[in-house]
Amino acid sequence: MPNGLIQEDSLRTHPDGLALALTLPWYRSLWLSSVTSLRLTIDGEEVPADDVVFELDGVRYTLDELPEQSEVLWYLQAHPLLIAKRAMPVELGEAHEVGIVGELRLPYMQIAPGSDGGPGLYVPNFVRQALTLTVTDRDAPAPAMVSDVAPPPPATDADPFELGLTLYSASAEFRAGWFDFAGLLDRVAELGIGPGIEIVASQVLPTYPVVSDAFVSTWRDAFDRHGFDASSFGANLDMGRRRDRDMTPDEEFEFSKLMFEGASRLGFPLVRIQSAKPELLRRLLPVAERLDLQLAYEIHAPMGPNAEPILKVRETYTELDSPLLGFVADFSATMHSMSPTLLRAVSRAGLDAEAVERLQAIWATDAPMRERQEEFIGYLKGRDFDPGRLGSFAHLAFNMHGHVDPREWADIMPQILHVHAKFYDIDEHGKEPAIDYPELVRVFVEGGYRGYWSSEWEGHAFAELGEVDPLLLVRRQHDLIRASMRAVQPANEAGVVGADAAASGGPG
Repeated sequence: MPNGLIQEDSLRTHPDGLALALTLPWYRSLWLSSVTSLRLTIDGEEVPADDVVFELDGVRYTLDELPEQSEVLWYLQAHPLLIAKRAMPVELGEAHEVGIVGELRLPYMQIAPGSDGGPGLYVPNFVRQALTLTVTDRDAPAPAMVSDVAPPPPATDADPFELGLTLYSASAEFRAGWFDFAGLLDRVAELGIGPGIEIVASQVLPTYPVVSDAFVSTWRDAFDRHGFDASSFGANLDMGRRRDRDMTPDEEFEFSKLMFEGASRLGFPLVRIQSAKPELLRRLLPVAERLDLQLAYEIHAPMGPNAEPILKVRETYTELDSPLLGFVADFSATMHSMSPTLLRAVSRAGLDAEAVERLQAIWATDAPMRERQEEFIGYLKGRDFDPGRLGSFAHLAFNMHGHVDPREWADIMPQILHVHAKFYDIDEHGKEPAIDYPELVRVFVEGGYRGYWSSEWEGHAFAELGEVDPLLLVRRQHDLIRASMRAVQPANEAGVVGADAAASGGPG
């Protein structure tokens, strides 16, 4: 997904001078308080901040007011206007050089909590763009989608896992407005993907964190038409929603409870939780019991099942002793190399071959994530390369790619309630070049897992919009998973038969 605030069709006429239809430079909705700063230049001249206003849903904010708007949601599909005063309004067809620099803070990606009542430290996202834009009065059209795709092989009773996807896989296309929510589900059905459907609440709910009656109606209509199953409801916890402080424990509870109730309305059996603080889980467990919801803490890169923070969660689970508590296994944790999709993205952003090699070498070490990030950022600065040119990638290259041994999942298999079958690419041989799917399938089959594998294409974080069709990639990944399942099953069955025969004194 391009890390941009403006696109080719952004520049619009406006009676005050000009307007830019902004795109949220992230893959989940954010609060306006996430916007730290915005600077605009037109034809090489910086526009004074006092001459710029931000307009969302008909309400205008000065740039200084944005960090205070912790109750105003910038929905993923919304395109607010950045309005700049000019002596003469621009006219249709004119071309102008537009430069924009922005910084955002991702309120659910906390690096360190606040102290003494102050705000915590959060992953930043930097945007720098300089484009020649032509004034237009309409959005760019969505491209035609490939539809003549052979149906997938049918599932069988022998398949150990059920397959589905998280709609997060189509983040860039959804953000660009190529689909509304119902249309996205129609596209999933058209390609024969499913039956499991997972959502990320902060991405698809226009009224996030509330599930509205209108959304429930759209959801149920699509499920009735396509025969989908609700698999997992992704709940974020926006600890940094306010700029002056982190959420209080009471605010964390109320925010989580609201999303649990929404998940229940939509028929989800499981909520992917972001926080496993013991005091928060103690308060939330009665809510989960009342709503009959499983709560699964996501184990995501760079941590694995035996990382120290996860061991603390496991201790909390032992203390609380509830069958509703478990984990989501995210395969970003267990990669054997960095994804080619990410490496292409940082190369486009200006890294040369030497820097790309250094990035991979630092990533492959066993140093803690923060130390690897700092080493790489220090390397870039030592070469007089501004890390801000990479947007959030200088951080996310390490946050989103872990290299834990896949066999570690077996250590917690009974507690794995859901799987994020994370992937970034499918090569010409039908393989994921950075993640060993046959090995992961073997570990989960032998471990007795029998839940959903929810395909999660996260290449949208690095790929350009339109570079690939992510839902076609999901179909290809399903083919890989099915083939891996069916390759490991006969071997397991042969082993069982052989063991039974030997135990009974028969041939073996």
